[in-house]
Amino acid sequence: MEQYNVTGMSCAACSARVEKAVRSVEGVTEVSVNLLTNSMLVEGTADSSAIITAVEQAGYGAEKKVRGAQNPQADGSSASASDALADKETPKMKRRLIASLCFLIPLMYLSMGHMMWGWWIGDFLANNMLAQGITQLLLTGIIMVINQKFFINGFGSLMRKSPNMDTLVALGASASFGYSVYALYGMSQAALVGNEAQMMAYHHEFYFESAAMILTLITVGKMLEARAKGRTTDALKSLMDLAPKTVTLLVDGVEQTVPVDQVKKGDRFVVRPGESIPVDGVIVSGESAVDESALTGESIPVDKAAGDAVSAATINRAGFLTCEATRVGEDTTLAKIIQMVSDAGATKAPVAKVADKVSGIFVPAVIVIAVVTILVWLFAGESFGFALARGISVLVISCPCALGLATPVAIMVGSGMGAKAGVLFKTAVSLEETGKVRTIALDKTGTITQGAPKVTDLVPAEGVSAEQLLQKAASMEQKSEHPLARAILEAATERQMTLDPVNDFIAVVGGGLRGSMAGKTVIGGSRSFVGEQFRLPQGILAQADSLAAEGKTPLFFAEGDMLLGMIAVADVMKEDSKEAIMQLQNMGIRVVMLTGDNARTAAAIGHKAGVDEVISDVLPEGKEEVVRRLAGAGKVAMVGDGINDAPALTRADIGIAIGAGTDVAIDAADVVLMKSSLMDVAAAVRLSRQTLKNIHENLFWAFIYNVIGIPLAAGVWYPIFGWKLNPMFGAAAMSLSSFCVVTNALRLNLFDVHSTKRDYRIKEKKRNYDVNAPKEIQEEITGKSQKKENQTMTKTMHITGMMCGHCEARVKKTLEAIEGVKEAVVSHEEGTAVVTLDVDVADSVLKEAVEAQDYPVTAIE
Repeated sequence: MEQYNVTGMSCAACSARVEKAVRSVEGVTEVSVNLLTNSMLVEGTADSSAIITAVEQAGYGAEKKVRGAQNPQADGSSASASDALADKETPKMKRRLIASLCFLIPLMYLSMGHMMWGWWIGDFLANNMLAQGITQLLLTGIIMVINQKFFINGFGSLMRKSPNMDTLVALGASASFGYSVYALYGMSQAALVGNEAQMMAYHHEFYFESAAMILTLITVGKMLEARAKGRTTDALKSLMDLAPKTVTLLVDGVEQTVPVDQVKKGDRFVVRPGESIPVDGVIVSGESAVDESALTGESIPVDKAAGDAVSAATINRAGFLTCEATRVGEDTTLAKIIQMVSDAGATKAPVAKVADKVSGIFVPAVIVIAVVTILVWLFAGESFGFALARGISVLVISCPCALGLATPVAIMVGSGMGAKAGVLFKTAVSLEETGKVRTIALDKTGTITQGAPKVTDLVPAEGVSAEQLLQKAASMEQKSEHPLARAILEAATERQMTLDPVNDFIAVVGGGLRGSMAGKTVIGGSRSFVGEQFRLPQGILAQADSLAAEGKTPLFFAEGDMLLGMIAVADVMKEDSKEAIMQLQNMGIRVVMLTGDNARTAAAIGHKAGVDEVISDVLPEGKEEVVRRLAGAGKVAMVGDGINDAPALTRADIGIAIGAGTDVAIDAADVVLMKSSLMDVAAAVRLSRQTLKNIHENLFWAFIYNVIGIPLAAGVWYPIFGWKLNPMFGAAAMSLSSFCVVTNALRLNLFDVHSTKRDYRIKEKKRNYDVNAPKEIQEEITGKSQKKENQTMTKTMHITGMMCGHCEARVKKTLEAIEGVKEAVVSHEEGTAVVTLDVDVADSVLKEAVEAQDYPVTAIE
């Protein structure tokens, strides 16, 4: 995808013309022209020179944007990118407006003040109507020269058979001026013969003030529009201003302040309290609380220490930090955010297609309507001046700009608002479509849960304290690399416990561990592993069953001939997950949880989270198929954070990546959440819906304005109600229409993305399958039916060594890979695998397959 700056566009007809010209270039597969940012995105293999030539032949200018060139700034953007966002149009329009007013005021004083209210203009002019006409001619001519851009662009576009808004203004002003010049010549001829009555009649046919007022009022509208358009990129400009322009480097132990664009990967720099971090890096020494609100929207500072990563534009709130640069220039997190927001603003939303189609024929249609209007009124017996005034009113009241701006201004403001809240929409399509999703599939680990196991329960045996249990268990686990072992060690570290040394340590794959401490044999692990060595009391087994039903994994520990107790470990649910899921449901969205856990554990977590549906035993490669099947109920969004989520994120209508996830997941997603919070999923849906609502409001205003304004200007209601529109008021209405559309879009800045006050449900549509039957859906996804058939048979395998849901998934995958195995239902708590067979498979085949994965099979029934 290549991005270009386009110059010379003034309305939606211009952008449609450029888009049509570029689309005709061989090798171009997709093109999107944005009137708001005067930019163009092009996909395909076409050469950039051919694209630029096509734009120039259409009557406009274009230049290719080179990302990262021209001295990248601290924010990762280029100097040219910063200049491109600068509001250059408003000052130009302001100067034109002031110059126009300097000549319009005396013109209006002469033409309206004297004629209507008898204001003093001096004896010479008062007694010389011809002098009045010549004075009006000169003042109007000066104003036309000041606003010559309308005529150059307008008639130039007309000559190229691609009329635009400037064409309408130029035709209207030229018609007014031309007819007035004709009347002035007529007055001069009447003056030669001394016919004062005829001179007065011609004097009333002057429309010099209309021509001048049209140009001035359109300039007023253009200035207001440019000013409002400049504000739509405020969010993007504020992002670009976040990072500091200089950095304090450490060179041979000496501090040197240099421009941030001179920092290279591997350079070391220092950040003092209160300073912003200039580039992405990793802390070498020091500790601090870092305010990351600029990137994530999270107001609470995050504690950082040596080894932790830091990002550009975040603020060091406390300690002195020495960091090493890891990503600089356009590779920083901030630069990628800026590029993402910029790209979203440059793309085109599907809802804009209607406006594009209308804009392509709008201006020619208006010109035809104006000509027809003049002819109709002439045939109706009205004077040429009356008919011309109606035609001019039609030309100047019609506004294609409002149509062209209705969508891009809302997209730019919406994407900027999302960036401020830590929600990044990659394209205008993702911003529009996110609010339309009917089902959201959530990956459990790292999305609903924290993604790291935590100790949740300590159940000591009789005569053992909870502290003794944890200290002994952590001592046993200190040499283990298992995730569950790390959870126990973290719990001991938090309590600042001193661990005992372990000798003869042996890790039993899928079972637990064995070793010795202080001359005593110690063991720890799953229920089945420890149960082989000890007779576990019924009371603690009942508690283990209860904890397992809650989605927790019970681990047993013993020393010598004494049972120490049980520790329950679980991947703890994030604090805000349940509230976020409730908010999504209140917006009419069905929430589905995907997990590789067994049905019992998954059901417990799903119940606690409050999801509508749980699909368990989903292997990583099966997530994509799950999403495909769920799409039968409408648009589906997939939320994930891992590499194995990337295919599902791509398959979904909208892929949403948790910001703390992998780069692969982020690249595959349509929406990126900078925080690892599901609340931002609800915020993304909310913002999408509000932006789409704003677009619809803008389009309604743009269409209804023209639907009402054009008939009024044409004099349709004159025979009935006596309503007619002066061309000056038509120009005023045109100048305000675009301003109103842009101002309405700016209201999005007041929207609170986390407020639930405006949440609403989407009306239910007919579903292609019964989503209330999760087992049937799961069976459809895996391609396995639970219906009993005469030729099926089942075998129950007793397996030791399974400790968690991952072990279950591994055994299940192994068994179901065997030809003839229809399904395997595995439980690590019960130590069994119930295998359903299409054909008889030898026990030895089943046993060898499972034991090849280091899980001993004790019996097959």
